[in-house]
Amino acid sequence: MSRIVIALGGNALQTKHSAPTAESQLEVVKQTCKYIADLSASGYELAVVHGNGPQVGQILLSSETAKEVVPPMPFDVCGAMSQGYIGYHIQQALRYALARRNRNIPVVSLVTQVVVEKNDPAFLTPTKPIGAFYTKEEAEKLAAEKGYQMKEDAGRGWRRVVASPMPRRIVEIEQVRRLWDECIVITCGGGGVPVIENPDGTLEGVAAVIDKDFAAELLAEQMNADVLMILTEVEKVAINWGKPDQQDLSHMSLSEAARYVDEGHFAPGSMLPKVQACMKFVRANPDKRAIITSLNKAVEALNGDTGTVVTFA
Repeated sequence: MSRIVIALGGNALQTKHSAPTAESQLEVVKQTCKYIADLSASGYELAVVHGNGPQVGQILLSSETAKEVVPPMPFDVCGAMSQGYIGYHIQQALRYALARRNRNIPVVSLVTQVVVEKNDPAFLTPTKPIGAFYTKEEAEKLAAEKGYQMKEDAGRGWRRVVASPMPRRIVEIEQVRRLWDECIVITCGGGGVPVIENPDGTLEGVAAVIDKDFAAELLAEQMNADVLMILTEVEKVAINWGKPDQQDLSHMSLSEAARYVDEGHFAPGSMLPKVQACMKFVRANPDKRAIITSLNKAVEALNGDTGTVVTFA
């Protein structure tokens, strides 16, 4: 039976047209879980990794807004909180969707820590925007009072930025292995809670966001998965995106993907990390494949009927 690690994009949790509420998120997740249940019903063994960008920003904003009443939570704690409530929604919705398909499979969320390196270059140049938008004056005040690094975000205002270091080790990987044969595991949510490992072996949370596609790739490697599947808003990866000569790709070899990356076809923070995660997986597993496609085309993509497949050659 094939093992698949699924990375869910933000559109699987919230849509552009849905309100940023827990109730609206649950309704979107219910639709998402129908497709995940279809994969399970097709005979695949699954683990699920999800993003948390909007959610962790909302939690952080709520915490900071209430600072006169209760002390604000550290950023790594906000990340752990987002793992809990997103996982809870997926557990509820996926359990129901599986039952509708006569599949009595437990679904478990695991709060997951992921080790990053203290000297990762990403800490020198934070780039990942989180939380609310501010005016320049508000941003300068936050920088002075809290030591936040603030950057202007595409003409929409100023936001706090944090580092996005590469994941190096999944702390709870042995627990994932034990759970794998018994249930569908939701793990490495939001890329995992980023922690650094001190010389004495203790772990310490840091204010950072790990890209969930790279965390899913690491999980796929360590679980010896057959397929890394990254589900996003588009059915296929394209070069010359949005231009008259746009070309949708059904297949990319490792060398072709590297050339397209060098040519700048994929946007940072959007398609680029997805392609790079796929490249990393097939480079480490030349006999396996990675797939990028849309949520509603997941089963068809696994059958080879659509999506962009990335292979070593």
